[in-house]
Amino acid sequence: MMKQQILFPFSQSNRRPCVSLPAVMGDDPDKGSDDDDNTNLGIATKTRAKTQKPSPYKVLILNDDYTPMEFVVLVLKRFFNMDIDEATRVMLHVHQKGVGVCGTFSYEVAETKVTQVMDFARKNEHPLQCTLEKA
Repeated sequence: MMKQQILFPFSQSNRRPCVSLPAVMGDDPDKGSDDDDNTNLGIATKTRAKTQKPSPYKVLILNDDYTPMEFVVLVLKRFFNMDIDEATRVMLHVHQKGVGVCGTFSYEVAETKVTQVMDFARKNEHPLQCTLEKA
């Protein structure tokens, strides 16, 4: 059995540990050990990971002269979980302005949705284009 001690930050005056706690693996910490010469010492430190929110990306559908409006509505309902009214509104915006936002997602989700839409359009023999850009 190996006895370990966990040392906490040093005091400023004598550079000695402020607190020393015994940590024994698998046994009672009050019991002694014959392995005192093999003591491992370490300094416990706190680290805090800095995390950032992922950058948002907009998924865009581009207008073309060949893809039926009904197909665009179907795509918006299926891949972007829009109801019929919202999908129709976005489809008309795409038809009139040339491009429309389907949603804003993390990069990985946006990339997946673009791929799904493009594959679905190709399988149904429509030239519908979908892309993403940083929001």
